[in-house]
Amino acid sequence: MRVLPVGDRALLVEVASGDEAQALHAELLRRRAEGSLTVGEIVPAARTVLLDGLADPARLASELTATELPPAPPRAREVIDLPVRYDGPDLADVAAHWGVPEQEVARIHAATEFRVAFCGFAPGFGYLTGLPERYDVPRRATPRTAVPDGAVALAGRYTGVYPRSSPGGWQLIGTTDAVLWDHARVPAALLSPGTRVRFVPVGHS
Repeated sequence: MRVLPVGDRALLVEVASGDEAQALHAELLRRRAEGSLTVGEIVPAARTVLLDGLADPARLASELTATELPPAPPRAREVIDLPVRYDGPDLADVAAHWGVPEQEVARIHAATEFRVAFCGFAPGFGYLTGLPERYDVPRRATPRTAVPDGAVALAGRYTGVYPRSSPGGWQLIGTTDAVLWDHARVPAALLSPGTRVRFVPVGHS
């Protein structure tokens, strides 16, 4: 674990893996809930956790580096089902990369339970893990200037759903009508770190 100061009131904690980042995030949330940690924001990423709004960052940095983190507790959250049509323009490329027929890409993806590792890129966008490492796929050599909202996509070890139209270089394998970000909803984001997600095939695949 490496703890880096960020400005006067924040720390960036670097760890070795995504699992360790999730465990650290869970432990920091637990400490805040019990009142032993006063912090404004706790923001997980792939292998880091940012803590902002700290009164004494230096003291906390010393405590963290001397702490052995427990494993992340199991999440008791319900699973969010996202309906998906496996009709993406990159489905054939992903199938070729995996060495399977196109319909097998849909079957493998839909049979996987995902978990939101962290959020970012755009409001409502979650980086979902769950596929085995052998199904990693590269980003497109040339990103698209506009990916439609609701596009279900793969890049590296992650699955994501574009909450709004934006440029992007992920491999598009499907489409969902689920609303990932809604200002009128509380919370506005459908997905948050730790959320369990399943993709449920609908329509033509």
